[in-house]
Amino acid sequence: MLFIYRIAINIILLISPLIIIYRIIKKKEDPKRFFEKIGSFNYKKKNKNLIWFHGSSVGEVLSVVPLIEKLEKKKNVKKILITSNTLSSAKIIKNLNLKNTFHQYFPLDSNFLVEKFLNHWKPKAVFFIDSEIWPNMIIKIRERNIPLILLNARLTKNSFNNWKNIISFSEKIFSNFNLCLAQNNETKKYLKILGAKNIKKIGNLKFSQSSSNLKNKSISKIKKIFRKKKVIFSAISTHDGEELFCGKVHINLKKKYKNIISIIIPRHIHRAQEIKEELNQIGLNVYIHSSGKNIPNNTDIYLVDTFGETKSFLKICKVVFLGGSLIKHGGQNPLEAARFGCRVMHGPNVSNFSEVYSLLNKNNISLKVNTFNNAKKIIKQNLSSNFSSKNIINKLNAIGNKVLILNKKEIIKYIK
Repeated sequence: MLFIYRIAINIILLISPLIIIYRIIKKKEDPKRFFEKIGSFNYKKKNKNLIWFHGSSVGEVLSVVPLIEKLEKKKNVKKILITSNTLSSAKIIKNLNLKNTFHQYFPLDSNFLVEKFLNHWKPKAVFFIDSEIWPNMIIKIRERNIPLILLNARLTKNSFNNWKNIISFSEKIFSNFNLCLAQNNETKKYLKILGAKNIKKIGNLKFSQSSSNLKNKSISKIKKIFRKKKVIFSAISTHDGEELFCGKVHINLKKKYKNIISIIIPRHIHRAQEIKEELNQIGLNVYIHSSGKNIPNNTDIYLVDTFGETKSFLKICKVVFLGGSLIKHGGQNPLEAARFGCRVMHGPNVSNFSEVYSLLNKNNISLKVNTFNNAKKIIKQNLSSNFSSKNIINKLNAIGNKVLILNKKEIIKYIK
């Protein structure tokens, strides 16, 4: 299986220029930095005390920022490398207040590029985040006896079944981790079956909160934008079809409330023009955030098409709909919205974060919606009440601090 995987990766490497050109055209790739994925380096290695974190995209990377903030204060950690795969995560990392941390794109998982990457950076410890599994990189790291930790590990039932179908290959890969810190008991069970040895269930790092991720300046700017409008609700990380649902909810609310506006932040911001046209067809006036023009008074939907500003918009909302939950995607993590005191609406498909949603549902922080009328009712209730999740926010922060301390205690053993 490993042999087949390596052949497949080498084929992808051969056609990678075409793939990258296509992604640049689609605005999914940085035209100035895409060479990092095929063996180029943005920084020179300056010292030996470097540790490396890798996460696929924005959510994974942000989950470890509080941990990185603490590690930056340690004398034996001189530099921290973060790698990721997506353009959005790179842009967000750039805006964080991290002094000794820098970003590089993760290379294609071919033996040649992996060797080149490890020879250049020579990390003294490596932390893969969530469910990031790259066989060639993992094997080469362990061949060099570099400590390898799977941090904030999460496996869904679907991904577990996929790995289980190739169990001998899976055991060869997962057995390379020195330590796996699982978010939940389900993941702990799955990892054990797949061949991981040292597994601890330690909680979800996304419960912790970073002070670096939100600047008051950006909040003031957002508030100024909506000084003449009442924000009725925000829809975050929406997928195709969910924007139309939110648009119809807004139309229903317009019948009772005047001078209102709803915010939509799609999961894939390159879809902004497509979403605008779709909402225009049902009679809604849409303003696109990056246009830089004054907002017309008749604007119904404020469509955000830029990276890294979700937190600022959450700060001014009482109610948030989280996307990826009306479709069979598995939902999005609701913790960020909950920490800002927002009541979270979601569809029925939240299997990827079932434990988190269960906790929030029990505390009346999140509510399931299936219909326009259901969503409209929840929004109306919140507009007419003094709902506050302050106590729950404090509880979430307490859980987060505990998880953060436990993670630091475990990983510090591997940073010498």
